[in-house]
Amino acid sequence: MSMFCNQCEQTAKGTGCTVAGVCGKQPSTAGLQDVLLHQLKGIGYLTNALRQKGITDEAADMFTIEGLFTTVTNVNFDDERIAVLIARGAVLRDELTRKLTAADAAAVTALPESATFTPETSIDGLAAQAAVYSLLSSENEDIRSLKQLLIYGLRGLAAYADHAWILGKKDDSIPAFISEALAALNDTAIGMEELVGLNMKCGTVNIRCMELLDEGHTGRLGNPEPTQVSTGTKAGPAIVITGHDLVDLEALLQQTEGTGVNVYTHGEMLPAHGYPGLKKYPHLAGHFGTAWQNQQKEFDGVPAAFLFTTNCIQKPKESYIDRVFTTGLVGWPNVTHVPNRDFSKVIEKAKELGGFETKAGGTLLTGFGHNAVLGVADKVIEAVKGGAIRHFFLIGGCDGAKPGRNYYTELAQAAPKDTVILTLACGKFRFNDLDFGTIGGIPRLLDIGQCNDAYSAVKIAQALAGAFDCGVNDLPLSLILSWYEQKAVVILLSLLSLGIKGIRIGPSLPAFISPNVLDFLMKQFDLKPIGTAEGDLAAILEAETTA
Repeated sequence: MSMFCNQCEQTAKGTGCTVAGVCGKQPSTAGLQDVLLHQLKGIGYLTNALRQKGITDEAADMFTIEGLFTTVTNVNFDDERIAVLIARGAVLRDELTRKLTAADAAAVTALPESATFTPETSIDGLAAQAAVYSLLSSENEDIRSLKQLLIYGLRGLAAYADHAWILGKKDDSIPAFISEALAALNDTAIGMEELVGLNMKCGTVNIRCMELLDEGHTGRLGNPEPTQVSTGTKAGPAIVITGHDLVDLEALLQQTEGTGVNVYTHGEMLPAHGYPGLKKYPHLAGHFGTAWQNQQKEFDGVPAAFLFTTNCIQKPKESYIDRVFTTGLVGWPNVTHVPNRDFSKVIEKAKELGGFETKAGGTLLTGFGHNAVLGVADKVIEAVKGGAIRHFFLIGGCDGAKPGRNYYTELAQAAPKDTVILTLACGKFRFNDLDFGTIGGIPRLLDIGQCNDAYSAVKIAQALAGAFDCGVNDLPLSLILSWYEQKAVVILLSLLSLGIKGIRIGPSLPAFISPNVLDFLMKQFDLKPIGTAEGDLAAILEAETTA
């Protein structure tokens, strides 16, 4: 094998990419990411040891978060930038070792290999070195499975933590846990019970992280409001912004104000239109396209500049690679990277291309964060008690290209008209352009927001449980989730850590989950693989009737 990666839902043959990534990741990139992860285990060990002596290092914490986020699917495909990151990590590791030596000289006499190894300085050297640090090993399959579940959970947690830190929202419990978990991954004798505990703790810590992210977004931009968003275009130069980072979008709107350049959201940026602090800009013109996996078709030859802010980048086609820009941790070879949110080159390119002509479109409804939904909670509760609302379905998560995702469209369409559908993340693009009507003046389809806004779903569920004086598992609520990458993994861990049972997940189960670990999750949490939309819907409603 030239590489091995099984971290995403679309991994080759449902087992693992071994020649090149389905996502477009090359073997050299996969190898560099394996080296970076190994390095982060060592840095985590050192920062964890320092924390036990009352010493924290914020620069090391930030590096760890950014390093983990860099390895999330569809974030950074640029070998040179990853190699630079590893070089920075080597310098940082040496500084941490000196600090630990000064605090306790005996503590550095038995460091794990990850805290002492010297990475090669060339990309070829790093790629060759990577073979030693592949995820595959001869250890127990179930231990490896739980370690991978934790690693991917940490990557998702780091993504949310990075967004929160950018907004100035920090809580030391988050980097402290990341250090603890990375340190534990060095332990070759670690058992299943401890790994299960770390995975559940990862979910718990992520809930706190998403709470901080929610506070950061609403504190800066206001609470989302229900908003109709145009899918048409206006005449004039255009920038299409995709990814998840709302701070990047705010900066872009500020820099394009008065320039004649219109800004359109794409993918998971759709919920941005609900925030008062963003929708106030009249040149936030609408939403362009659908989910991430369609960008090669939707961006083909389009006379607009494209700005990628977080994960979701695909290999740009030749017809538009000249107008693609990345920022933050996103990277693609030979694509212009914009540092420090100076979007002048993006604006210049947009003007050069001329932009769109006026074209009519439809509308999409977004902006139903927990504040908006709980603002009409009395109507919702009254509708449930009066029998107008029979059941709630949370249908959402990641979208993707692999067959099987039509299930989510079929389920949403088949849901009875006396039910409400909550949705979030890019999975909503399977059905958010359909008319589901209303119940008592409340839309049947409520777009909670990005995957970053999963905390809103938790808040809504907990508020409903409080109103009906029952547990979340006793609500007429079914969670049907689609997953693709590691943020979806940590959201699942968050839901499981809350004790939520009966979740259905698909379109296929993670390749990194061993049969024994899957059996444990199914027995402990009643986790279910999706079946057919018709069969699952019948089973859900039948169980509700007999409950």
